[in-house]
Amino acid sequence: MPFSPEQVITRHFLPEKVDFISGVVMLIDKPAGWTSFDVVNKIRFKLRYGLNTKKIKVGHAGTLDPMATGLLLVCTGKLTKKIDLLQGEDKAYSGTMKIGATTPTYDAESDPDELYATDHIIPDLIHKSRAEFIGYQMQVPPIYSALKIEGKPAYNLARRGKDIIMKARPVTIHTFDILNNDLSALRFFVNCGKGTYIRSLVFDFGKKLDSGAYLTSLRRETIGYYTVNDALDIEMATDYIEKATQDILK
Repeated sequence: MPFSPEQVITRHFLPEKVDFISGVVMLIDKPAGWTSFDVVNKIRFKLRYGLNTKKIKVGHAGTLDPMATGLLLVCTGKLTKKIDLLQGEDKAYSGTMKIGATTPTYDAESDPDELYATDHIIPDLIHKSRAEFIGYQMQVPPIYSALKIEGKPAYNLARRGKDIIMKARPVTIHTFDILNNDLSALRFFVNCGKGTYIRSLVFDFGKKLDSGAYLTSLRRETIGYYTVNDALDIEMATDYIEKATQDILK
C-alpha cells in the first residue's frame, strides 16, 4: 500500500475530521458519461467551497474514458505529488466486446466503420487467440486517445481528420480471460500493467480472430490494492466533503 489507511477515504472509512490540504486519496466509482476530469472538477469545487479557498490541488491516477465506469483514485492536496505511484500500479477490468465489426474509436462511442465475418469463430479459436496476448508485448494506442502528439491530444487531431501515426508502446497483460461465447456481447476480465489500453487490446483481439471487435462496456475493478467495492459514488463523495468541511472554519 503506497498510503496509510488513515489517508484513504472509502465507503467504509469516512472520518469526521480530515486534512484535505495535507492530502487524502478518495476511492470514487466513476459513473458512465462522466470524464475523469469531470470527477476531479466536482470534487475540487466542493473542496474550494467547503474550505473557503480558491486553491487546492486535486488530481486523479489513471484516466477512464467517458463510457467506462469503475474505480478512479482522486488525490487531494500534497498527495497529488504521489499520483505517479498509483499510476504505476497494475489494474483489473471487466467488460464486454462485440465481435464482427470495428469502430474508429475502438469502442461504442462511434458507429461501426467495417463489418467482418464471424462464421469461422468457434470457442477453441477464441480461447487460443486470447492466450497469445498474455505477457509482455508492444501495443499501439487508439488514435482517439488523450496521448499527446506534438503537444496536442491525439483525439483532437483525429477529429480534425489529421493523419496520425501512433507509436507502439510496451505493455504487460497478466490475465485475459474470456467468460462466455456470445459474439455479440463477449465478456472478459483483464489484469494488466501500466499504460495498457483495453480498447486496443479488444481491437487487436478481433484481428487475431481474423475478424473485428470493439469495446461495448468497461468497468475498472481494481488499481493495485484498491477495489471499486470500497469506492464512493459521486453523491456519497460530495455529501461527505460537505460534512467533513462544514466545521473546519468555525
